[in-house]
Amino acid sequence: MSDPDEGIGGDTPQAIRKLQPGRLVIASHNPGKVREIRALLGPYGIEPVSAAELDLPEPDETGTTFVANAELKALQAADLSGLPALADDSGLCVEALGGDPGIFSARWAGETKDFGVAMRRVEDKLAALPPETGRDAHFVCALALAWPDGHVEWFEGRADGVLTWPPRGEHGFGYDPVFVPNGHDVTYGEMDPAEKHAMSHRADAFRQLVAAVF
Repeated sequence: MSDPDEGIGGDTPQAIRKLQPGRLVIASHNPGKVREIRALLGPYGIEPVSAAELDLPEPDETGTTFVANAELKALQAADLSGLPALADDSGLCVEALGGDPGIFSARWAGETKDFGVAMRRVEDKLAALPPETGRDAHFVCALALAWPDGHVEWFEGRADGVLTWPPRGEHGFGYDPVFVPNGHDVTYGEMDPAEKHAMSHRADAFRQLVAAVF
């Protein structure tokens, strides 16, 4: 992981290096995630290209935190492409499940990335707990921006809410159809994408990144 002083997310991020306009690799093979990141980068003169478009391999996510996995993915993509690379590692943390699925959120969907299976697994685990068990949960998004020389800036965002069942909505991806953010009565899956982009965990991390590197 990079030195703690090199791009700490928070209210007043202080980036050491600024990102210049031009090509930027989005170090992800997840089409929904790439689509959201492209929309968020649109206003800043960045030309996003996904890791899938460049035929870059997906690294094993061996980190024990969201930040560590984001850094791992960004550094590999920057090294292989010779371009700055932005990686996102995000997931759903359910308080009653001790923070699971957490960094294993994608893996709970299995090799076929079937998030219907993942959502059902979360629900089954909650249903096995006492009826009074709370359904509080939060999404975390860690963004790591890496350059080919190994420099990294990182930022972490969060969105709190509660889980609902059954899943609702056709928008978004992943666990979005079962997550109702605080202050709302609809799931991420029911929200217009622009509304989600304005207040999600990914949007929170992006606000920090934009303030620091642009």
